[in-house]
Amino acid sequence: MSATRVFVARLVGCTVFDPAGDRLGKVRDVLVVYRKSDPPRVVGLIVEIPGRRRVFVSIGRVTSISSGQIITTGLINVRRFEQRGGEVRVIAELLGRTVVFNDGSGEASIEDVAIEEYGPGEWAVAQLFVRRPKTSSSPFAKGATVFTTWADVREKTAAGQAQSAEQLIATFSDLKPADLANTLLDLPQARMLEVAEELPDDRLADVLEEMPESEQVEILSQLDDDRAADVLDQMQPDDAADLIAQLSDERGEHLLELMQPEEADDVRMLLAYAPDTAGGLMTTEPIIVSADATVAEGLALIRRHELAPALGAAICVTLPPYEPPTGRFLGMVHFQRMLRYPPHERLGTILDQGLEPVRADTSAAVVARILASYNLVSVPVVDDNHRLVGVVTIDDVLDYLLPDDWRSNDSDDDAPQRVPDRTPPRVPAGAPRLAFRGRRTGNGTS
Repeated sequence: MSATRVFVARLVGCTVFDPAGDRLGKVRDVLVVYRKSDPPRVVGLIVEIPGRRRVFVSIGRVTSISSGQIITTGLINVRRFEQRGGEVRVIAELLGRTVVFNDGSGEASIEDVAIEEYGPGEWAVAQLFVRRPKTSSSPFAKGATVFTTWADVREKTAAGQAQSAEQLIATFSDLKPADLANTLLDLPQARMLEVAEELPDDRLADVLEEMPESEQVEILSQLDDDRAADVLDQMQPDDAADLIAQLSDERGEHLLELMQPEEADDVRMLLAYAPDTAGGLMTTEPIIVSADATVAEGLALIRRHELAPALGAAICVTLPPYEPPTGRFLGMVHFQRMLRYPPHERLGTILDQGLEPVRADTSAAVVARILASYNLVSVPVVDDNHRLVGVVTIDDVLDYLLPDDWRSNDSDDDAPQRVPDRTPPRVPAGAPRLAFRGRRTGNGTS
């Protein structure tokens, strides 16, 4: 080994390579087992491989840890990781735990764990980086930090006391919502709910949007009504509508009453449409401007960092009012087209005349064919009066076409194999196929 002591929090996100230099995945956690008198022994790493699947890599297969990268023997088992009894995940479960110093000097919470090699392929917990309670009343004050050994402390356990998830949340602060959702789904149920409780409303909303509906409902059921309504306010209206549709009518209506009126109105409108129609798939928050808006104004709107890429690909132009349901829909302007015109050009003069909107009752299959045929990433949806009510984006259609369990659906092949597997993905039998063509590079605009 090129390093003998490593702090686990620094391992998270490190790339794992095989001896040939091929990337296998990224480290997400370290697995240890407790021993009677000695410090916990490291048994392996939890590595996320392509497909967002987490697998177990025995510590004995790790040949080098250095410069933010890990080298393994290359051959790993791609069976999804399942935690066994007695195993403890350092990041997910150990960080944030309260320990008591054996010398009677007080308590502290674990903020990081150092593991150390004491023999070929043999690693154990060497040190704990802990923080004592703060002694100042200042809201900005923090307690003193101390390095200690496992032998100098003991864990403090109290029946019914939830373990702090603050350090775990901080460790995964840079993860994308989909990756954080996958991380939470791999946690024990109680720990998942603890972390969800401590996530900020907007972060929890982003994570829920990436979870299967059953887990969404489970987490929402653990939140009080006011907190649940706040989280729903932060979700995209179409995702919030899908989630509320899974709840009982009584609780769903109660949460709608607690939500912000504008957000609740959008969700109620979406709930009125069948789930397999354009109205049921659409989002009600596209970029909407007047025909007099300029190219410069349009480009400024799509630069917003919080805007989803699919929604930023085109701007909708309507008559007033400019909130769905809007005035009469005039057309769309794709961002590539805006780049071809001077900043002062009015958007009303460069509308895509060849793109027809769909009605809210149009089937999802028809919407998928339109997106595929014209290489679009979004299509506008209008009501019977030709007023814009929303747009269906490509991710909405993919979410509909994929199986209900696509977020957790794994291959049944559990045999050890070398990763990455560069075999082209297989389309499930019977799944609708989108007619994309490799030679087409445009977005359907002229």
